[in-house]
Amino acid sequence: MARSKGVVLATHESQLERGEGWILFAGMMLAFAALFNIIWGIGAIGDSAFFTDEGRYVLFDDLSTWGWFFLILGILQGCAAYSIWSRHTFGRLFGIACAVASAAIILFTVNAFPFAAFMLFIVDILIVYGLVVYGGRQRA
Repeated sequence: MARSKGVVLATHESQLERGEGWILFAGMMLAFAALFNIIWGIGAIGDSAFFTDEGRYVLFDDLSTWGWFFLILGILQGCAAYSIWSRHTFGRLFGIACAVASAAIILFTVNAFPFAAFMLFIVDILIVYGLVVYGGRQRA
């Protein structure tokens, strides 16, 4: 009987270790998204030639306005990544909220940088998956 408990314990520990990779991935990708959102925010505020100016946007007609959203979101994502690495429950919830907000903002501004927006949208979905499925597990 003690042997079966050891097997269950070993299985539970291996599941915890598997989830650690997703948490690390979510934190790294959130930091990566924060860096890009800060760069894109500064570029959009400064009317950089990197963005296409042919697109029509759903809410605001000016890309500079969206630049402020990207800049603020990038700063918040950086804070969320640090909190995730610190293993706080608030960090998991804040990281999910930041990833969902990033995905929504990207969908509103997909005309400015279509390929990069699509890739960052996929990263945001993977961040949400990693934090929802494995973010609540704590070490015993």
